[in-house]
Amino acid sequence: MKILFKNGDTREVSFEEQEGKKAFWHTSAHILAQAVKRLYPDTKCAIGPAIENGFYYDFEFEFPFSEESLPAIEEEMKKIIKKSFSLQVYGMDREKALTYMAERGEDYKLELIQSLSTDEEISFYRQGEYSEFCAGPHIANTCQVKAFKLLSVAGAYWRGDEKKKMLTRIYGISFPESAQLEEYMDRMEEARRRDHRKLGKELGIFTLMEEGAGFPFFLPKGMVLKNLLLDYWRGLHIREGYQEISTPIMLDKRLWETSGHWEHYRENMYTTVVDDTEYAVKPMSCPGGMLVYKMEPHSYRDLPLRLAELGLVHRNEKSGQLHGLMRVRAFTQDDAHIFMTQEQIIEEIQNVVRLIDEVYTKFGFAYHVELSTRPENSMGSDEDWELATKALKDAMDSLKIPYSVNEGDGAFYGPKLDFHLKDSIGRTWQCGTIQLDFQLPQRFEAEYTGADGEKHRPIMIHRVILGSIERFIGILIEHYAGKFPVWISPVQVKLLPVSEKYISYANEASEALKAAGIRVEMDSRNEKLGYKIREARLDKVPYMVIVGEKEQENHTVSVRGRDETCGNQDMGEMSLKELIKIIRDML
Repeated sequence: MKILFKNGDTREVSFEEQEGKKAFWHTSAHILAQAVKRLYPDTKCAIGPAIENGFYYDFEFEFPFSEESLPAIEEEMKKIIKKSFSLQVYGMDREKALTYMAERGEDYKLELIQSLSTDEEISFYRQGEYSEFCAGPHIANTCQVKAFKLLSVAGAYWRGDEKKKMLTRIYGISFPESAQLEEYMDRMEEARRRDHRKLGKELGIFTLMEEGAGFPFFLPKGMVLKNLLLDYWRGLHIREGYQEISTPIMLDKRLWETSGHWEHYRENMYTTVVDDTEYAVKPMSCPGGMLVYKMEPHSYRDLPLRLAELGLVHRNEKSGQLHGLMRVRAFTQDDAHIFMTQEQIIEEIQNVVRLIDEVYTKFGFAYHVELSTRPENSMGSDEDWELATKALKDAMDSLKIPYSVNEGDGAFYGPKLDFHLKDSIGRTWQCGTIQLDFQLPQRFEAEYTGADGEKHRPIMIHRVILGSIERFIGILIEHYAGKFPVWISPVQVKLLPVSEKYISYANEASEALKAAGIRVEMDSRNEKLGYKIREARLDKVPYMVIVGEKEQENHTVSVRGRDETCGNQDMGEMSLKELIKIIRDML
C-alpha cells in the first residue's frame, strides 16, 4: 500500500503497520467528508482524524442529523471509491488558504488555519473535486478502501470545549479486504454482548446513577468481587516487601504546586476551600507518598523503600468522555512508590515487571509493552531524562522482553513503561505502568544518607499493576463475559431446592459450604426447577447444586458445572465433601 506525504514523497507501507492504518483511516475520513459535501453541500466540515480503531469526522449540519442518513452517505462513499481517485498534495500560502476556506464558508477550517504560525505553508490533499486542508499522510488512491462501515453518530463539542458549538460526529471503520470488515463486525457484536455496563447491572456488580455521573455505585456482589481482588493484591504486596499506607483524599494547594501537578495537571483536578485555604482533591497519590517518605530520615540501608497505596483519586473528566467503569471521575488506583538508590534502579524495575507478568498471567491476559519518552510538557534536565529512559530500556533488554517506543507520551516528570493487555476478543487495554522519576524527589528535597555519610537524592518509581480497580473490573467483566473464574466469582454455588419441602436440607448444605469458605446463594422461591436453573445460568454462577428427595435421603447433592472451566455440565450426584474438594482445587 502506497502512502503520500505532504512533501510529495511516497512510500510502501503495510496496513498492518500503525503508520499504514493511520493513513488508511485518515483517507477514509476524507472520503466520508467528500460524500457528505456531495449530498449536503451546505454542511460545514470540522476535523476528521484516524483514531485507535477507525476514524470519525465532525460536521455542522443544517438539519437534525440521525443514523437514518448513514446508508445514503455509504452509497455515495462507494461511488467515490469506485472512481479510483488518486490523491494529490499541494501547498498554499496562509492568506490564500484563508481566502479559500472563507469563500467556501468552512468556518472551522478557517479557525484551524488561523491558529497556525503565519509563515507556515498550508498543505492540501485533493481527491476528485474535493480538497481538504490536511497534514496527511494519506493512501495514494481511494480504490484501496475495499470495505467500510459507518458505525454510529454522536454529539461532540468543537475542540472538546463544552462552551462551543455541538457538532455531529460520524464514526466509521474501513479495511483493505472485505473479510477484515466481517471479522471486525463480528468482534464488535461480541463486544456488545459482553458490554460491562449491561452485564454489570444484570449480575448485580455495579450501577451508575444520574445523581453521580462518573461516580459508580458498587452493589453487594460487586463489593465481594472488588474485595477479592484487593485481598489478592495485598497478599502479593506483602510477599514482595511493600508497606501499605493511606494518604488523605485532599491536600493543600501548595503541595500540588511543589509536585508540579498544579502547573501540568490543573484542568483535571477538583478544588475546594477549607478555612480560607485552597485545597485540591488528589488526582493521584504520589505527593502524599512523598510526604510519608520525608517524615523521618533515611539511610541507604532503608532502601529500596516500597510504599503501596490503594488510593481513592478523583479526576475532572468531561461528561462526554465518561464510559461505564472504563472512564470515571472517582476510582481506586493500586499505586506504589519505590524509593531507591541509582544502583537499585534496574533490579527494582525488573521486580515490578515480573510482578505485573504474574498478575496478568493469573487472569489469562497476554500483553505487550510500550516505552513512552519525554513529552513537550515536561520538567527536568535532559541528563535526568536520558538516564531514566536508558534505565527502562536496559531493564527490559536484560529481561529479553520486547517493547515498542511511543515517542513523546511519557509522564510530565519521567519516561514510563506501559503494559497493554489483550482480552479474550483481541482488544487491548493499557493498565500497568512503571514510571521512573528523578523530579519529584528533587522538588520535595527528599534525601537519604549514603554509605559515605553524605546526603543523596533518592530515585522514585511510580507504578500501578491493575491501574484503576474500577476499570480493571470492567475489563474483567468483558474479558470473561461475566463468567468469572471460581476464585473471584461473587457467588460460587447456587443452591436450588426442587421444592419447599427440601429447603431445610438445602439450608444444611448451605451452612456446610459456607463453613468451608465457599460463597453460596440459595434460590428458595416456590418456582419450578427448570425456571430456577435458567435463572442460575443467567447469573453465570460456576456451580448449580440441586437438592431434592433423592439427595436428601442419600445426604448428597446433584451438581451442574457452568461450563468446561468448572467441569462437566452434569457432574452427577456427590457428597458435599467431594463438591468442596472440587471447588477448593479450582481456587
